[in-house]
Amino acid sequence: MKTVTNQVDPALAPSTPSPGTEPVIASASLPDTLEALHVNPATGLTRGGVEASRKEHGYNEVAEQNEHPILKFLGKFWGLSAWMLELIMLLSLVLGHYSDLAIVSALLVINAVLGFAQERRAAGVMATLRRRLQVSARVLRDANWQVVPARELVPGDVVRVRPGDIVPADVRLLTGTVSVDQSALTGESKDAHKSAGEVLSSGSVVRRGEGNGVVLLTGAKTYFGRTTQLVQIACPKLHIEAAIARLVRWLFVIVGALLAVVTVLSLVRGTPLVEMIPLVLVLLMSAVPVALPVMFTVSMAIGSAELAKRGVLVTRLSASEDAATMDVLCVDKTGTITMNQLAVTGVIPLEHATESDVLFAGALASQEADQDPIDLAFLVAAKAHQVFNGVPAVTPVSFAPFDAKNRRTEAVVEQNGQRLRVMKGAVRTIAEACGLQPAAIEALEARVSASALKGYRTLAVARGPEAGAPELVGLVTLYDPPRPDAKQLISALHDLGVPVKMLTGDALAVACEIGTGVGLPNIRRAADLKAAAAQTGNPATDLLGGADGFAEVYPEDKYLVVQHLQAAGHVVGMTGDGVNDAPALRQAEVGIAVSTATDVAKGAASVVLTEPGLTDIVALVEQERTIYQRVLTWVINKISRTILKSAFVAFAFVVTGEFVVSAFAMLLLTFMTDFAKITLATDHVRPSRKPETWNIGGFVAVSVVLGVVMVAEALLFLYLCWSRFDLAPIHGVEDKPLHTFSFLILLYFAVFSVVSARERRWFWSTRPSKSLMVALAVEALAGSILGLVGLPGLPSLPWEQMLAIFGYALVSCLVVNDAVKVALIKRLVPTAVV
Repeated sequence: MKTVTNQVDPALAPSTPSPGTEPVIASASLPDTLEALHVNPATGLTRGGVEASRKEHGYNEVAEQNEHPILKFLGKFWGLSAWMLELIMLLSLVLGHYSDLAIVSALLVINAVLGFAQERRAAGVMATLRRRLQVSARVLRDANWQVVPARELVPGDVVRVRPGDIVPADVRLLTGTVSVDQSALTGESKDAHKSAGEVLSSGSVVRRGEGNGVVLLTGAKTYFGRTTQLVQIACPKLHIEAAIARLVRWLFVIVGALLAVVTVLSLVRGTPLVEMIPLVLVLLMSAVPVALPVMFTVSMAIGSAELAKRGVLVTRLSASEDAATMDVLCVDKTGTITMNQLAVTGVIPLEHATESDVLFAGALASQEADQDPIDLAFLVAAKAHQVFNGVPAVTPVSFAPFDAKNRRTEAVVEQNGQRLRVMKGAVRTIAEACGLQPAAIEALEARVSASALKGYRTLAVARGPEAGAPELVGLVTLYDPPRPDAKQLISALHDLGVPVKMLTGDALAVACEIGTGVGLPNIRRAADLKAAAAQTGNPATDLLGGADGFAEVYPEDKYLVVQHLQAAGHVVGMTGDGVNDAPALRQAEVGIAVSTATDVAKGAASVVLTEPGLTDIVALVEQERTIYQRVLTWVINKISRTILKSAFVAFAFVVTGEFVVSAFAMLLLTFMTDFAKITLATDHVRPSRKPETWNIGGFVAVSVVLGVVMVAEALLFLYLCWSRFDLAPIHGVEDKPLHTFSFLILLYFAVFSVVSARERRWFWSTRPSKSLMVALAVEALAGSILGLVGLPGLPSLPWEQMLAIFGYALVSCLVVNDAVKVALIKRLVPTAVV
């Protein structure tokens, strides 16, 4: 064999094509291509040849063009929160408040650094997940077929493409005929038909047919200048964004109304307007969800990383909230409920055939390179029975893979100079191809039904001359046993409020046998669903609601099932693996590509499993409900504390005629509390036992009541301490103890209200995470030190007064307010305490 160098002949090198022309390499002949690449199509490249080619051409990937980190950091100084801070800085400069200017500048920089650091961390996690979702390819190396990541392909590699594959590089077909979808690359919606010698462009999708090809160009050298990316992280508008946008608008209305009253009264009392503007801006800023983007991003990154450890890769942000609200899950039987380890359990010869004849024909109608479970089961059985021993050599001529429309595989082979046609597939399909009469077909199906009652799947095998009707030679039963944990996990999902519906192409009897064994006894035919849907005034959703699954399902039927469930108001999860599953996976709110899925199915899904079975789906539901609860805690706390800060300042001004807290103190408070709440992303949360919903009107009502109660408590304490703590301001003195008092009471209320709000039951029901406890402790300690030592504009307070403020806030939040919270939630949101 020649030494493999994999150097591309200059004549084959790609050039920049002008519009409407093909690159030069597309016009080279097949023999010239193989000669230039120094590859033997029967054995593929050697390990040494692959390594030498990779040193020359690199990996089959295109470097991502990421935004420069400095530009991303500078972007943190642009936005509503940043604008308000910068305006406060400008006003401080104009008014000559240089200490305020310095501190606000420091807070602005700290805000940018924290946000940038956390988002970089989250981006790193998501980049790792994307790398795990790279396209795989079947490649022939050292005469052995293997599956490798597409990025490891090099020019000269011999690959096999099948329906559902994304072509991983520019490939010239060696054998076979395929139809490919090039719409993502050329904009043409019509499939292109390619035969031996033609080029398949990187990024196109194989729709029908299969064949072997040789890799011409990889990475940035491909015609389109890049490898197709399997997963595009979509950024649709999330339900949570819409819900929080509505909340923020209402918070602005509430705060704006209160401040309007304060402004009018200030002007009546002769307070200089320019002195009021900084405080007004700070109070308006309190309605802005400063920490939410970072908290949500960190929560998502932590959740995604945790799921990735368990074999669940979340590829679209919308899947996180949808998985939390999902209330029905449709699953494939094979590989999800069963082991996906088909084995031949019986051979039934017909007429004058023998078991060896049946296995011999069935093995010829199979293809090892496809790694199809049914094909492998036939090949393993044929090898075990040694059916090829002593048989004249057989040369493959053509092979037609399984197609959902004809439900069979078919091959033409040559033996002793004669061509033989063999096929295997669904019993009725093969029987009709053999020309059997309806009575004979019914008799065959009766025999199949007996096997199906045991959970066996039966296929028919036929052979005959290349031209003319084949002869049915026998039946073969296969069995794919249920996974040992399937019944337990289906029960676990049901307990989480997510009923499972099994979808399978198997006959009804087989589906019922498997379904009964895993706790899904009520299985119906897909034809019943379609018939009910076609009847006017007969809602198919009733049929769906009462069924545990459907048998005899074609891939396109899955899309119908998803549509009907969504029409009934369900949030649907759907598992799939084939190219024909892609529409259903895309339509479902939570499309889940199983571990054996094709590249197209993975691209259409929002979640990809790397391990078989349902275990990871249970983990997905629980993890995303945990994230939901963390975000809900933030929402509850944000509403109540925004009402507390704005209403406390407004009503105190109405009563005392004084601004009880300075703009600087309020600004410091906002950042200390908001960024401590980022650690809510790590909090220990008990996921709900029922699907979540973003119809959170009950929780909003609870939050508003808690906010009003805290305002009343803070004003009451201010009244009690006005004379005892000598808080009355002295005319002409800027450092007012009143400012420090108000700063501390708002700070301590913020700390303890988080401890209460994080739990829907009594606050001690679960322990906060270490990160959250440390953050809250540091926040309280830092505020206490500031109150004890003092700063310009925040004079020190005696420790006895600080201790009294601390104790009052603790009792108010963790005794009185916690009892109010529990009572309100039981009344307004009873499902939250289940």
